[in-house]
Amino acid sequence: MKHFKKSIINLVLPLLLLLCIFAACKRDQYYTDGGLAKGRFEGTVLQYLSSKPKEFDSLVKIIKLAGLDKTLSSDEITFFAPSDVNIKALIGRLDQGGINRRLYNEGKDTIKVLSDIDSLIWRKFLLRYIYKGRNKLMDYPQIDFGQQVIYPGQIYYAYGNTVANIGVVYNDAGGVRYMGYRQLHISYIPDISRPADNWRTVKVSSSDIEPNNGIVHVLEVSGNQLGFDQGEMENDISNSKR
Repeated sequence: MKHFKKSIINLVLPLLLLLCIFAACKRDQYYTDGGLAKGRFEGTVLQYLSSKPKEFDSLVKIIKLAGLDKTLSSDEITFFAPSDVNIKALIGRLDQGGINRRLYNEGKDTIKVLSDIDSLIWRKFLLRYIYKGRNKLMDYPQIDFGQQVIYPGQIYYAYGNTVANIGVVYNDAGGVRYMGYRQLHISYIPDISRPADNWRTVKVSSSDIEPNNGIVHVLEVSGNQLGFDQGEMENDISNSKR
């Protein structure tokens, strides 16, 4: 009987090991904060965003207001997608901050619908999230924010000719450096003449979502300001109002 139990254990353990190895390999194919998710989407970038109304309903609306729906439907692009939470934070309520409280204090018309904001403003700031070509996490270089001389990431130009440093942070695991999960970061650079100053860094929560015409990387909500600079957006909106 003991010999039988030992034989079963010897048979089962290798199978469990193979399953663990297989699961680890699958995890490397797609990252959601290091976890597994479905990366392929049969449709365009815009259709993918439209398929997630809970996260991107307002984003899709401002993309259309900005006249960028064709770009996200036909161009081959990489899109770093902000969420509706960040759009709502920009608008705000009178008792919470955001542009509406500022407009109210300035005696100007507040924002009641998204179309109350000039379409050129939406376009200006959304272009900061769009990059030519298809770039997955594996296509970006490593960045270590504590060792940028060694691992600096790389400068990329967005559709609106603004610039950002984009790179992958290799996290530690079990005390071993750079052996943990990998997470994509995008750092908007306000002034290219000072490329090392005032970075607005946002982490990617879900990377390598792959619609037919490009790649979508979904940005984390926390620490993220719409357009990478909510103050600049508020200034533009305020200046456009009477």
